Amino acid sequence: MRTSFLHTAIQAAIAGGKAIMEVYATDFDVIIKKDASPLTIADKNANAIINEYLETTAIPIISEENRQLDYVQRKDWGRCWIVDPLDGTKEFIKRNGEFTVNIALIEKGAPSLGVIYIPVTKMLYFTSEEATSSHKVLIDVTKETAVEEIIANAEKIFPSEKKDPIKIVGSRSHLNEETKNFISEIEKEHKVDIVSKGSSLKFCVIAEGGAHIYPRFAPTMEWDTAAGHAICKAVGVEVIDQETQKPLRYNKENLLNPYFLVSC
Repeated sequence: MRTSFLHTAIQAAIAGGKAIMEVYATDFDVIIKKDASPLTIADKNANAIINEYLETTAIPIISEENRQLDYVQRKDWGRCWIVDPLDGTKEFIKRNGEFTVNIALIEKGAPSLGVIYIPVTKMLYFTSEEATSSHKVLIDVTKETAVEEIIANAEKIFPSEKKDPIKIVGSRSHLNEETKNFISEIEKEHKVDIVSKGSSLKFCVIAEGGAHIYPRFAPTMEWDTAAGHAICKAVGVEVIDQETQKPLRYNKENLLNPYFLVSC
């Protein structure tokens, strides 16, 4: 059964990415939502397509662009999909290519499967069907490729074992004071390099050994982190809630994440 979930998530991510790129090639409009975050027709189009794929699994879906259900309606879900159809809308608007499609399967509050697709570079990251490893593969969108072939062509990724210098991944937008102070403490004992990435690519960089630490001391939502958390977890790297010092939980009453730290 899990294999079909992975296949469905991969198909959904690639199809969502295609819809995003169709809008990316146009002079699209930008709408500002009530929370002051930007929204484009690419977010909406990708969300509609991804929902079509995931609805075939009969598993409920939490998506940034879906109407959010009250916790009383969600609290007994044994599992659910968590989706960000276009993570990094600001990056999309800037046209810097650092935006992603994020799809995660959550079981009992923990990520059990994750897919991240980068529409511009056509790079796909995903966990294995049992989430015991993570992989990446370049997608050829000019032809129809079976999911089985995509998975077979992928290479395993691993976090870095080398710890000098310490590479810390952060946002291209800005580093707040808490993050700067965190980095300053590490710099007292180690040489530090900053690796700048947008959207959920930060998780991918950690999972494939391009950086060692991702401190996030600023607001994020569950759909920003669930897929990346799954991909990191599958290579032995947890995403730690800085309040509880335990792995982040999902489908919470409040879908806002606490501050967290990813480190290998």
